[in-house]
Amino acid sequence: MFDRKKDIPPPSIREFRFINRYWDKTRDAVSAKILPGEYYVTLDDEYIITVLGSCVSACIRDKVYGIGGMNHFMLPENMDDKHGLMATSMSEAARYGNYAMEHLINDILKNGGRRENLEVKIVGGGRIIANMTNIGAKNIAFVQDYIKTEGLELLGEDVGDIYPRKVAYNPRSGKVKVKKMRSMHNGTVREREEKYMQSIEQKPVAGDVELF
Repeated sequence: MFDRKKDIPPPSIREFRFINRYWDKTRDAVSAKILPGEYYVTLDDEYIITVLGSCVSACIRDKVYGIGGMNHFMLPENMDDKHGLMATSMSEAARYGNYAMEHLINDILKNGGRRENLEVKIVGGGRIIANMTNIGAKNIAFVQDYIKTEGLELLGEDVGDIYPRKVAYNPRSGKVKVKKMRSMHNGTVREREEKYMQSIEQKPVAGDVELF
């Protein structure tokens, strides 16, 4: 019999030991859940789970070695980069798409992946907050431009629309499963993103973002 507490192995990459990992009965596998402002890279045969509204996730892997991961970001880029100011922590990295993409790719390469083997799938960017600037569209435009500029292989995308999405990604197989959550359009995901946006706006880039 599977004992969730005793039988789940530690993450294959030590830096991600703070990520919530659990036994997923639906998929009969270990899954790692990431929140807005997080990313996760694994060498193992496991799933990465998240729920997206206007945020975007990039699912990236080395298609030869099966090393890969996923990020979850809400803002396209940190404009302070134009003034030479750089983020220094993981929490800063995942606030912005430019950091989230760079850190995710760098961690894949650092753990054995090769840039020429990378393939990308992108998900999210729904307009779930009607009275807010369409940040989802900006996120989509950013990540598409980033992939093109960096010469990465974009295999597929499920972006836009007005619905939140639940995403399950397995870097080993490269498969992404997406479920549009129509019943949650005006509920939990919207409230979470509004709180997260407030957290970003109220805290300086040099500090940690308190996730929920």
